[in-house]
Order: sequence, then C-alpha cells, then structure tokens
Amino acid sequence: MRVMLWAATAAALVVVTAYLFTPTTGAKPADPEPGRKPTGIEKRTPWTTSKVVGSPEPPNPYTMVKTYPKLTFNEALELTAIPGKKQWVVAERSGKIYTFDMDPTKAEKKLVLDVKHTVYGVVLHPKFAENGYLYLSEVVDGSKESPTGTRLVRYTADREKMTADAKSEKVIFAWPNGGHNGGCLRFGPDGFLYLSTGDGSGIADSLGTGQDITSVLGKILRIDVDNSYAGKEYGIPKDNPFVSTKDARSEIWAYGIRQSWKISFDTATGDLWAGEIGQDLWESVYKIEKGGNYGWSVNEGSHAFRPERKKGPTPILKPVVEHHHTEARSITGGFVYHGKKQAGLKGAYVYGDFDTGRTWMLKYDAKAGRVTEHKELAKTNLRIVAWGQDHDGEVYALNFIDGGIYQFALAPKVEPVGEFPRKLSQTGLFADTKTLTPEKGLIPYSVNSELWSDGASKERFIAVPGEGKIEFETITYPQPAPGSVPGWRFPNGTVLVKTFSLESATGKKRLETRLLVVSVLGGTEEYGDQVWNGYTYIWNDEQTDAELADKNGVDREYAVKTAAGETKQKWHFPSRAECNLCHTVTAKYALGVNTAQMNRDHNYGGVVANQLATLDHIGMFTKKLPSGPEKLAKLADYRDEKASVEDRARAYLHANCSHCHRKWGGGNAEFQLLSTLAVKDLGELDVKPGQGTFDIKEPRILVPGDPARSMIYHRMTLTGLGRMPHIASNKVDEPAVKLVHDWIKQMK
Repeated sequence: MRVMLWAATAAALVVVTAYLFTPTTGAKPADPEPGRKPTGIEKRTPWTTSKVVGSPEPPNPYTMVKTYPKLTFNEALELTAIPGKKQWVVAERSGKIYTFDMDPTKAEKKLVLDVKHTVYGVVLHPKFAENGYLYLSEVVDGSKESPTGTRLVRYTADREKMTADAKSEKVIFAWPNGGHNGGCLRFGPDGFLYLSTGDGSGIADSLGTGQDITSVLGKILRIDVDNSYAGKEYGIPKDNPFVSTKDARSEIWAYGIRQSWKISFDTATGDLWAGEIGQDLWESVYKIEKGGNYGWSVNEGSHAFRPERKKGPTPILKPVVEHHHTEARSITGGFVYHGKKQAGLKGAYVYGDFDTGRTWMLKYDAKAGRVTEHKELAKTNLRIVAWGQDHDGEVYALNFIDGGIYQFALAPKVEPVGEFPRKLSQTGLFADTKTLTPEKGLIPYSVNSELWSDGASKERFIAVPGEGKIEFETITYPQPAPGSVPGWRFPNGTVLVKTFSLESATGKKRLETRLLVVSVLGGTEEYGDQVWNGYTYIWNDEQTDAELADKNGVDREYAVKTAAGETKQKWHFPSRAECNLCHTVTAKYALGVNTAQMNRDHNYGGVVANQLATLDHIGMFTKKLPSGPEKLAKLADYRDEKASVEDRARAYLHANCSHCHRKWGGGNAEFQLLSTLAVKDLGELDVKPGQGTFDIKEPRILVPGDPARSMIYHRMTLTGLGRMPHIASNKVDEPAVKLVHDWIKQMK
C-alpha cells in the first residue's frame, strides 16, 4: 500500500505569500480550544521587511556553463579524449559507450559499444589510431561478491567507424568486487596502464586490504598491457616498487587507498594525482608516489582512523590537501589545467565534490613539497562524477544527473546588495527575537512527517517577499526518475525558517534558527535556474538573539531534560555545505514544503484549517489548486497510531531518508526509499548491502519478516560508524526504530 496518493496532473503555479500572524509572547497563556474553519487565514499580508540579501561569503570567481547543450547521457561515469582524434568517449554505468566530436557545433553522440552490464571506467590505448584498443573496467554482477567480479577488459574498435563488437572482448585482469571497486583507468606517460581498485569493502576496510600488499584491493596498480607475462594477459613493469618483495602483488604501484574516485596525470610533469573518498570525516587529494602508502585504514587522510591496525612496509604519506565532511563528502579527482581559456587556472589541479557540487583548485610546488594556493572556484548544483581533459589542456566536468558536460567560466561581477545579517534580529524575519515574534507576512506551517532532529521541537515559517507567488508542482527535473514527484517553485528571496528547541531543566531552550534562502537565476531547470543556501543562527544563553554560525559549522553540548533526569546532549550546527547535501535539485530543494507534507491541518492561533486550502484562499499560488486537498497527495504522519504500521514506517523513511535514497539523490546504495513506489520497486528486497555487513549473518537491505537481517533497520540503531542518517543526527530515534522493526516483521 502506498503512503501517498499523488495527483496525476502537472498542476498549477504556486505563490508563497505572507499574512498577519498573531505571535506568541513571553509567558504564553493556555491556548484556546481550536475551532475549525475552511481556511486559517482570511487575507494575506505581504512580507516587506526582508534583510536576507547577498551572502556572508565573498563570491566565487567562477561559474560553470554547459558546453554541449544538445547532448545528455544516462548515469555517465567517465569522460575521456580519444588519442589522435578530436573526439570524446563517454561511458554510461549501464554499459553503453558513446563518442562525439569535441566541437560543440558538430557534436552528435554515436554508440560505440554496449556491454550490457556495469561499467566504471574507460580509456583508449595511446596508439588507438593503430590498434583500435578500448579498455573498460566492468562489474559483471554487482549484487554478488566474486573474486573476478570486477574486470579490466579490452575491446577492438573500428577506428574509422568508431564501433566495436562486444564479442571482441579480451579479459586482461580481474579483481574482487565489493563495496568499493575503484575502476578508474589511465595510461601514464610511460605507456603503462594505471588502475585504481578500491578496498573492496563497504565500511571501515572490513577486509583489511588497505595496508595489505599481498592483495590488489585498496591500491593503484601499474601493468603493461602490451606484453604478457607468466601466462597472464599483461606484463609487470620491472621497476614496480614491490616486484622483489616476498608475497607482495607485483602489480602494485601505491597502496593504502580506500576509494580513489578518479586519478589523472599532469600532462606537463607526469605527476599522478588522485581524489580519495573518505569515510567518517575527511576527503583527500593525493599526489601519488611510487610505492606510496596513503594510510587507509590506519589513517583517514592525515588523521588516525584505526591506528592499532598493522601498517604496510613503507611510511604513511599525508594528503596534499584535505576537506572535512562539513564542506565535502565525496571527492571526484580532476586534472591539472593546461588550457588557455582560464589563465588563472594555469598549472592548477582542479577537482570537485559529488555530493555538494563545489569545486576547488590547488597549485603545488613540487620542489618545496607544499601547496602555494588553494581556493574554491565555484558552487554548483551538479553531481560531479568525473572530469575530462581535451588535447588542448582544457578541463570539463561531467554531471551524473543529466550527463551534461560543463566548463568553467568567469563569474559575472555582482554589485553588493547590502551586508548579510549577522544576527537573527537583523534579518527582518522577527519583530522581536526575544519572544520569537514573527514579522507581519510570515506564514506558520507544519508538516505531516517530521524529520528526526534528536528530539528537538520546531517552529516553522514561510516568508515570501512582497506579493510573490508560488508555482504549484512545476519543478520536475530531473526525469525520468520513477517515484519522484514535482516540487513547488518559490519566488526569488523566499526564506524558509525553522527554529529548533530542546527541553532543559528551566524550560524550552532555543538552540538554533535555520534559514533556507532561494536565489532565482533564470534559465531552465536543466541549467540550474535556482540556488538554495542554508544559514544557521545560534541562540545566545540569554535567549534574546541568535548569531550567524561559521560557514564550517560547530558542535556544542547542552544539558537537556529527559524522563530519567537531566543529561548532556551533543548538538551539531550544520555547515553551509551540509545544508546542500539534503536540499538538492533531485529532492526539489524544500523537503518539507511540498504538497504531500503540507496537506494537513494546522492550528493558526486558535483556528484549525487545512494548509493547502489556506494558502490557496489567500492567493499564495500563481493558479488555483487543481482540486481540493482531499484529492491531492498526502503523506502519513508516522506518529499517528490510527494509521497502518506500513503507512507510518514508509512515511518516516520517506521524510528522513528519501532525499538521498532516490534516483540521482546522492546515496551510495542503489535503492530508493520513496513512499510513492511500491516496496517491490525500491530495489531493496533480498539485495545484498554494498556498504558493509556489520558482522550480520547473510544481511540484506530489506528481508521481509526478519528485521535482524535488514540493513535498513540495523543502520537506524547505530550511533557511530555506519549510522543512518549519516548527518544531522547523533541520537537514535527509539520509537521510529520500533516502528520500522514492526513494519519489517509483519511483511510477508
């Protein structure tokens, strides 16, 4: 049974507006018995006091623009240039390989090859013009562990027609598949093939491969694909670092790697660079040396991870730069820029982050062994899954969502519009911060299924400037994405406001007020027509005002009141980048302000009415709603015991997990938790987890009738390594854990 019943229409435009709301003050009297009316607000009052303008940070020097506007690819994972040709090759995860001209005016994609199973990487032989050799890293069956499940396969292409027959395959090398398969392929200036493998486990290097040089997992390998050796389809270069080491795998070039998602060579110096995806806290960029040990899993970057574990035979080397998970979550390694279009990037290593869409550059002095410049280049809405470099040294980013290919461009100069408010009292959102009295025009709201926030209660408001209106369910990008429903489109300058409070011995204590602010950029959804930025204000001890938090966030500890008495609770104030991890284009940005969450009754200061009917009545939408609320989508309230266990559990997972666990949502696991899909369509049933087993016997993502073997349930019970949700929470939601347990238990 599905939790939401979604309207089949593409619907009307919605305008978010403000009205006069009677706020609470100081010592709050007992609320009167609410009465029901058709609408909770009779007339809209415009919000005219906004001071939320600009940004607290200086503008980025670059933006990213689409280079090939007519081309799109489905879940593309690699972009590489063809040696000797002004053509690109793109690999889609499903196994399709395409080529197209580098000239955007001539670019039309053409299918080269379809191997009909997962492909992670593609590279062409340096002498492709002579031999037509095309190499793929393939995962033949990603749902089962196999000692030969990941393979390096060579195909022979017709160089003129640029087509290849799948029957021409020749397996060159194979390694075990698992949670991290690596799969990036690059030919070095020495003519040898370099290959990243990943540690093969889902979490915490459970196989212990990182420091083990008897295993090819957790490594960067170097092999000779032009010569065979000892009955193999490849040779071992004589100067590989562990050729003479007893029991070591002679293919190893470097080790201590968790998951280097994209490696590349500097075409000027021959230096090998790698972007390393971390686990708990740190993302890293490495300059890979011969025989280098990069620490995993004794270290995560330069920080101790499991220091008691046995180390490899060579010293652990440090990253060139690191990013804490407050600003990056999944580094995608790039290239050293040698193009002519952007003089400021000359000689800089350019890279980005898949989860946040942010991009950076660094310049490295090899003689001094240090970074001389490191800065952010652009904030984007892209899921940067790979970078490519053409024969002129220009660098391109590949977007996983639409398969679009983007380049850097200088950001247009923007005149300052005022100083960004450093205190909540300066935002124009509250007439009195001490009493949290909203300004005229702010609209209070509530949601059907709340996001778990470690037991905090929340007060919510929508603030739409002036006479602005909301478009109802007009955000549809990206498609096709089964189960994903349209979102509301808000006018420029709209602010969604949420204040978090915990119970203390002296009463309710406000911790923070978060703002989510939209900037409308123009253009189309595909090109990123809007940007949502999150800002956190931390309340002072006197509860009179709140101060803008640092962009990197902060942790604090508070004394809270529980049934067992007073205890200490850690609270995490999110960084700006962390806000963008959940509020993404695939999740339609505003997680709680949508049809299914807002289709409920709200107490408007003594008057109870449906929120959608109220917004419609006061003209907040650009068009009248397509039907009454009773015919529109509605998410179950997981706290409502009158609803079925299935509806409640599905609603909880939808609200707390589906912004990541959806198509292109950013979650590493390839399953969904949208309540709009039937359970059989979620990709969970009897599917082995790819991100760790936690010593559970025969675990699966979801096992009907068996919560103990169901990873969805188990991850919710954790507080440390492997916890889900992995951000924004440090405390187990015990009632929700029981709810999900009971749902799985009753499933047939």
